[in-house]
Amino acid sequence: MKKLLLSLVCLAVLVFIAVFAYALWPTHTAALQPPADLADAALVARGKYLADAGDCTACHTANDGKPFAGGLPIASPIGTLYSTNITPSKTQGIGNYSLNDFERALRHGIAANGDSLYLAMPYPSYARVSDDDLKALYAYFMHGIAPVEQANRANDVPWPLSMRWPLALWRKWLAPAPEQAKFDAARYSDPAVARGAYLVQGLGHCGSCHTPRAPTLQERALDESGAQYLAGGPHIDGWLAVNLRSNDATGLGAWSIDDIVTTLRSGRNPHRAVLGEAMGNVVQHSTQYLSDADLTAIAKYLKTLPASPGETSRFKADPATAQALASGQENSRGAQLYLDNCAACHRSNGLGNAHVFPAIAGNSTVLAGDPVSLIRLVLVGAKLQGNAAAPSPLGMPGFAWRLSDDDAAQLLTFIRQSWGN
Repeated sequence: MKKLLLSLVCLAVLVFIAVFAYALWPTHTAALQPPADLADAALVARGKYLADAGDCTACHTANDGKPFAGGLPIASPIGTLYSTNITPSKTQGIGNYSLNDFERALRHGIAANGDSLYLAMPYPSYARVSDDDLKALYAYFMHGIAPVEQANRANDVPWPLSMRWPLALWRKWLAPAPEQAKFDAARYSDPAVARGAYLVQGLGHCGSCHTPRAPTLQERALDESGAQYLAGGPHIDGWLAVNLRSNDATGLGAWSIDDIVTTLRSGRNPHRAVLGEAMGNVVQHSTQYLSDADLTAIAKYLKTLPASPGETSRFKADPATAQALASGQENSRGAQLYLDNCAACHRSNGLGNAHVFPAIAGNSTVLAGDPVSLIRLVLVGAKLQGNAAAPSPLGMPGFAWRLSDDDAAQLLTFIRQSWGN
């Protein structure tokens, strides 16, 4: 028996050594030649546009902090992470990064010191970024922004979860190799759709939030070859990342290309508005700055995605609710609560007011199988910042101070079962 136990212990040690060695085994990365003039104004300007498309500002700029100096807290399953300084500071930022160091971080998730990056960095998506775009990004971060001498804040992750070598195992087993993930525009017959696919799958890293993840935390698909790609992701700060596929009720099936473009440009369209700080920041720091051609390309690509399977929600407009409320028939506590708290803005017909108060009849957030966003919206409220295309901010107050749990449940049940919902 002792010999058997000793043999098992030895085997476990050998397996651990093999796994640890594999984690530390060098990763092959590309050797890129930098452009002749990294400070070229046109190249730097192109890099800025690409950094906007990649939404780098949202994560690497703390609230009231200096651009790209890091320090933004990011909640994760293992603790709070803090984004890093990516200004060209040579002491605190990435000023000493070579182009190849930059490529390893962006596409492989490996810092210049060899540490594997946490999954808050969407390098599985950035693996699709082309060499030319990567060089332009590097030029911008080295010559287009000011260095900030702000030290990186230590992550609040307890040991042993703070060890980095398991991240190397994850990266090697589950992240795509850039040479395999290289974007192939020839797969798409329409050049505009191809451009949209490149932006959505790569710099836009839309799948990082909007694609469900496996128990081992990798996205279940990185492009349209998987039926779950962009089918709706996990909860982010209490909001549900919505389905971006062509599902009529819970996705973008009922949205026109113009609806999508308008939403990415301004955070709202005549019938819907962006919910949650995460997507609000995407509009605020990223998509509002993209060209009309690129926004249209993104919309065209999203409209090519078929509906994800398994949808049970449906919407068929039914005027009965509006007629009953207009005639004073309040047959349920939920109806009474709706008239008292919601109808002034969203109206008795549930159609809201164009560009200001979103419709809740047929709203994909209302029809989602998981009601977490709707619950949070009613209890906590939400705010959408103004932007160049829509300068006036939008806001909805939270009602937790005046609604009991039972009131909230009855109100939300009424909303989710009325007007044809």
